[in-house]
Amino acid sequence: MSSLSQVAPGYRAHHTLPLRVEAVRQLRRRRTLVMGLVLALLPFVLVAAFAIGGTPEGREGVTLMTTATASGANLAATALFVSAAFLLVVPVALFCGDTVASEASWSSLRYLLAAPVPRARLLGSKLAVALAFSAAAMVLLPLVALGVGTAAYGWGPLRMPTGGELPIGEALVRLALVVLYIFLSQLVTAALAFWLSTVTDAPLGAVGGAVGLTIVGNVLDAVTALGSWRDFLPAHWQFAWADALQPHMEWGGMVKGVSVSVAYALVLLAFAFRGFGRKDVVS
Repeated sequence: MSSLSQVAPGYRAHHTLPLRVEAVRQLRRRRTLVMGLVLALLPFVLVAAFAIGGTPEGREGVTLMTTATASGANLAATALFVSAAFLLVVPVALFCGDTVASEASWSSLRYLLAAPVPRARLLGSKLAVALAFSAAAMVLLPLVALGVGTAAYGWGPLRMPTGGELPIGEALVRLALVVLYIFLSQLVTAALAFWLSTVTDAPLGAVGGAVGLTIVGNVLDAVTALGSWRDFLPAHWQFAWADALQPHMEWGGMVKGVSVSVAYALVLLAFAFRGFGRKDVVS
């Protein structure tokens, strides 16, 4: 036979491994539930910390922490501020780094390919679901924080650390933009974890490698001697979203941050698809 369709009448490559099947499989994983629980508990931890330690207003320094108890919107912004550099990196690395490597560690990857699921289709489905779960994690945190903050501090405008307020309607739009930026800026971590997931049979290695290299990027960004070279580090732009919470938005930093992240992500995903397409899968 000259083609797969002649060998198996009715076979359609794009019908294999439906996204809903992969999504249900990932949703039922224990690590998904644990990660969701951790993110949902963070706002409660912040409220408890402020209740024990007192209001942060009036302390040294002007950051989002100083206005955290002003309203529910402020608590949501604070939750993003304290988690963007590391906590939100973990679910991205976890969902994207565990997805292929875990199949290899279970010795089920070769059976998926023998189904037969085309390799590009398998990677595409797993990547799409992993990114969707990563986005859901980033939406979950500010949503829970907004609800918990509203219950604790009331529904009101977003008070900015530098002075002034944003009406609640505009504040919600700005917070949505912040979440979108954080997600796009984490695409480089997602792509790195996904690429590592295709070259190793150890899920922890892929997840840990992505988190570790992200931390290395943060360390390098702190080395001011690198000068303008830091502009090429995704970590250099991780807090550019703070420009969205100013009276007059500044787009320059966010555009540069997204550009750097997407550029790295495209290269790493190309490595993942090309390498996996040629890989001898025996696990």
